[in-house]
Amino acid sequence: MIRFSDVTKSYNDDVVIKDISLLIEKGELAYITGPSGAGKTTLLKLIYAAEKPDKGQIVVAGWDIGKLKQSTIPYLRRNVGIVFQDFRLLNNKTVFDNIALALRIHDMHPKEIKKDVNAVLKEVHLSHKSQIYPQHLSGGEQQRVVIARAMVSKPTVLLADEPTGNLDDKTSDSIMDLFREINAIGTTVLLATHDTSLFQGTGRRVIHIKNKQIAGEEIG
Repeated sequence: MIRFSDVTKSYNDDVVIKDISLLIEKGELAYITGPSGAGKTTLLKLIYAAEKPDKGQIVVAGWDIGKLKQSTIPYLRRNVGIVFQDFRLLNNKTVFDNIALALRIHDMHPKEIKKDVNAVLKEVHLSHKSQIYPQHLSGGEQQRVVIARAMVSKPTVLLADEPTGNLDDKTSDSIMDLFREINAIGTTVLLATHDTSLFQGTGRRVIHIKNKQIAGEEIG
């Protein structure tokens, strides 16, 4: 589903990740962990083609990232949902409209948009908040909207970058439960985090990045 083969990425001669080889299987839920600056965010950016590798090959859901034309990237991103730590919600739009935006960009019929948005709102337990504006939601509710926005296009891969970084422990637990529910329906989920409590005792694969390279793996 996600394959890195000897991938290196630099910014202005500063190597951020070096010679990384990695395979995330279809339907897997896995964690990428490491200290701040280890390269976790860059690795995710490479997966959704916000960056391209300087060396090596990345294949995501059959797409060769290094060979993608700019005009093709939106098609890749229909298959890859992204959950950002800083939410990136539009405060002048309701919860419904924040989620619907991606579907409107693809010129979906309004009836289909309404059906899909309402379905994903139900999945994240926010049906009753559809007409609320983001600034009136709790942090956990805002993160659920972000997850709904990432999932509404029915991606095969879901990426999350420090998804609980701004949340308290109880809210973090509920968000992690939601990721497990999403994975249970067949979505491949890759979570980048420095918080070891998120993966301890999960029985899931944990990939450690240190000094710009994969330092090893364990079962959480």
